[in-house]
Amino acid sequence: MKVTCNNCNDVTVLHVKGRIRDLEEAEFLDDKLYATLGRGCNKAVVDLGNCDWINSVGIRTLIHHYNSFKRNYGELKLSNLTEKIEQIVAITRLAQVFDIYDSKDEAVTSFSYS
Repeated sequence: MKVTCNNCNDVTVLHVKGRIRDLEEAEFLDDKLYATLGRGCNKAVVDLGNCDWINSVGIRTLIHHYNSFKRNYGELKLSNLTEKIEQIVAITRLAQVFDIYDSKDEAVTSFSYS
């Protein structure tokens, strides 16, 4: 699994590639999200367009950081979900927690209206 970051305005976008199915893989995302907050950026989008699979470990990581961003007066949003990830999000009811967008650009733009 690989996580790359870039900034769009004052929003950090984290692009996830591969699978999040164990602690070691989730740690890549975990570290990047902690680093984002550590830099003082409290607006982030996790782009899951190239994420093949996510299980309970990855979901737990996302929920943990959703709460971390909220505690830091920020927001963590999801974008570009694949069909498989959409099904997992529906089953776990994460769509009731996260703001989810069809594209990274929509997610980034949504921060200007928050």
